Amino acid sequence: MKLGIYKSGQGYYTRMGTVVGVSLITLLGLFWVAGYAKSWKILDLNPIYVSSGAASLIGLIVFAIMYWIVFVNPRSVDFLVATEGEMKKVNWSTRREIVGSTATVIVTAIVITVFCWTIDYAFAFLFGSIKVLDAG
Repeated sequence: MKLGIYKSGQGYYTRMGTVVGVSLITLLGLFWVAGYAKSWKILDLNPIYVSSGAASLIGLIVFAIMYWIVFVNPRSVDFLVATEGEMKKVNWSTRREIVGSTATVIVTAIVITVFCWTIDYAFAFLFGSIKVLDAG
């Protein structure tokens, strides 16, 4: 079984993004495992050794699986390389377009909020005045 990096010069950013994402999630999981494993009683071992050993073993397993998927497995590597190629084709919005779109959304939300509040207040006043709604 070959463990060298498949297509080593391609898909760098998607591979590194995948590694960073998986590493962060794994670290959170390992902190949980280390805390959970402190209550395990295995022979006469110190609980800190048990918890750190369990976390280290799981970390090594996750690292090996991640390495194989991100760097060795041709199918997943081809997917990551193709993903990076497609991301380079995307027409990214400029800062000005994003600010304009955000302002439009905020103003529209405010206008709709004021409109709904006005209609609600008008109906409450109308139904309160004809004694259909008890606003008291």
